[in-house]
Amino acid sequence: MEKSHLRQLIFSFSAAEKREARKFLESPCFNQRRDVVLLFDWFCANETHEVSSAKRHLFGKAAVDDQELRLRMTYLHRLLERFLARKEMDADEMSVRLHLAAAYRKRGLTPQFERVRKGIEKAVDSSPLRDAQYHELQFRLHWETHQLIHAHNPTDPVHLQSASVAADVAYLTLKLRLICLLTLHRTLYAVGHDISWEAEVVDFAERNYAQAHTAVAIYLHCYRMMRFPEDEQHFQQFKTLLLRDNGTFSGEEMHGLYIWAVNYCIRRLNAGEKRYYREVSELYKPGLESGYLLENGVLPRFTYYNVVAAGIQTGDLEWVQFIIHRYKNSLEKQYRDSAFSFNLARLAFARKQYGAVLDLLQKANYRDVLVNLAIKTLLLKTYYELDEFDLLQSHLDAMNNYITRKRIIGYHRNNYVNVIRYASKLLAINFSDRNAVEKLRSSVEREAHLLEKDWFLGHLA
Repeated sequence: MEKSHLRQLIFSFSAAEKREARKFLESPCFNQRRDVVLLFDWFCANETHEVSSAKRHLFGKAAVDDQELRLRMTYLHRLLERFLARKEMDADEMSVRLHLAAAYRKRGLTPQFERVRKGIEKAVDSSPLRDAQYHELQFRLHWETHQLIHAHNPTDPVHLQSASVAADVAYLTLKLRLICLLTLHRTLYAVGHDISWEAEVVDFAERNYAQAHTAVAIYLHCYRMMRFPEDEQHFQQFKTLLLRDNGTFSGEEMHGLYIWAVNYCIRRLNAGEKRYYREVSELYKPGLESGYLLENGVLPRFTYYNVVAAGIQTGDLEWVQFIIHRYKNSLEKQYRDSAFSFNLARLAFARKQYGAVLDLLQKANYRDVLVNLAIKTLLLKTYYELDEFDLLQSHLDAMNNYITRKRIIGYHRNNYVNVIRYASKLLAINFSDRNAVEKLRSSVEREAHLLEKDWFLGHLA
């Protein structure tokens, strides 16, 4: 029973959901079996689920065929699945009201249908949302209205035409979103081929609906940004519409759009285009303020790191300080103190408060390998700025040993190996020998994989 789907389902319920589920099971509209309620209570009250214990609770004895218990478990599982389905359906208020309108229509109760239809229309139009779900609701509303009117006036095509437009926009918004996801997948994993109908969908959307429907226009620009990343105008058009948007999409969908825009900037930054620090900062600021960059109220720690990095690069240090403190408690609890201390240390380094850097980096436990290496790199730079060359040499040796022990693959390993190599050369170089300095500077400039390249070049100028 420990691995049964029923047990897993019940243990996924919150305390409030367990109370709701029990009321559902006690309702004679859905269940008339008392043993099913008893079995639910037993699951809720027992962390360890022994078959014999369940039998005694239900039947008063353990000597009962296992099939009898399995039968009750099946009944309970089906009822709880129905409970979950109704919970999801009831949460979609517009869909419930549309079903009510359909029920009135089928019974020929026209005044009641009109009352519900007008209520839906008012509620939908008062919301700024103009996403696929909005257009799907419009389609269903026009379709229900057409079916009612058609019986009395079969020559009136108005609602059919409106339903057709709404269906097109709903379909295109969903389809373009999928095309963006597929394009991103091809970009990230270099697999798959262009889809034969992709160009046709994009062309149809552009010609017929992009001008009148913001949702379609945003996804078209997003698609072109991903499909043709070298042509910056597509990113700029996408960003402009995204920042101008006043509620076209739900928060969840806006989260995805912001992440796509941010990731585009990060790819350009990884290609060496430093002006994208300003671009990504212009996305981070409204993305944080609106909550779109948070996931269920939680700010991913790597987004936190990236926001701070962008703000430091653009010199917006007061804003960085505000962000570090403002979003500390929005981080996952197990990473909160370490991420907070690390980012304060990065800010202190940017302000040349090197003593504070050393204090802050000793205050938390850093378990993530890449974060640990970023911290070691920050320590490396701090020791150099403080002229603590003996400490720096010991630190480089320890950092090299750490990389040797850890399984770090790809360009991450190359980057940190090069950081150690060039830091060792910087430590050993005679700055009076201009030829040697110039040779090292040229070597740093040509290096494809080197974090902190600007810092090295700054000390070799």
